[in-house]
Amino acid sequence: MSTPLLEIENLRVTFPTPRGDIDVVRGVSFTLGRERLGIVGESGSGKSMTGRSILKLIRAPGRVSADRLNFDGIDLRNRSERQMRAIRGARISMVMQDPKFSLNPVMTIGEQIAEALLTHKRLPRREVGERVLAMLESVRIADPERVAKLYPHEVSGGMGQRVMIAMMLIPEPDLLIADEPTSALDVSVQSQVLDIIDEQIKRKGMGLIFISHDLNLVSSYCDRILVMNTGEVVEECRAGELQNATHPYTRGLIASIPRLNETRDELPVLDRSAWASK
Repeated sequence: MSTPLLEIENLRVTFPTPRGDIDVVRGVSFTLGRERLGIVGESGSGKSMTGRSILKLIRAPGRVSADRLNFDGIDLRNRSERQMRAIRGARISMVMQDPKFSLNPVMTIGEQIAEALLTHKRLPRREVGERVLAMLESVRIADPERVAKLYPHEVSGGMGQRVMIAMMLIPEPDLLIADEPTSALDVSVQSQVLDIIDEQIKRKGMGLIFISHDLNLVSSYCDRILVMNTGEVVEECRAGELQNATHPYTRGLIASIPRLNETRDELPVLDRSAWASK
């Protein structure tokens, strides 16, 4: 059996409050191979905090602790900030939400993608330019030479998200964390962006953590699913077996999804008492 790419055991993310410390992520444990893992749940369930904690992007006064936090044999708990900078981007990349807030507004598209590459590798200028254009083409951007000269405000949301994906993939990482990568996009563009990510994942043999609140999207796209609620993993299953989920929270999420042939007068509201006492 191959060694897992990522091993997490009893992960906690804690923030101080006037009423005492609050764990926004509590006892999360999972392993990840070179596969597609979906993490789903409502807003505030701890999905994004889990993704950010892997890259040690939780800033003070927040605290991250874990019994195990290993990436490809590296204990991330003991990595200094300088050592983490060598891992972020080069080995683990993270695609954030709305690219309009993630891209630098005063740098061209080409400059930003080149910077992501040059941060980790020393290459001749000509080779950098060639790789930037090739990366833009690989995320299905027509006329990459023209787009490379544009600024973020000159591109659409869908193109901006493709640019962000190109920026995160050009260093050729082993793990991609995609945090709601399609939430700011039209439905017609979502599938195109997901196809691009999937194509790159398969071609490079990477691992993927896909964070989303859309159960249907994750179940059709990922191999495995973790369901989170109030900072905890309440259920784990194969994506194709989501309809057989047993936890009342997961069942409630599934029941609240509208159907094309909807016959119910009202969508059911989550009955949190069904699991809150457990």
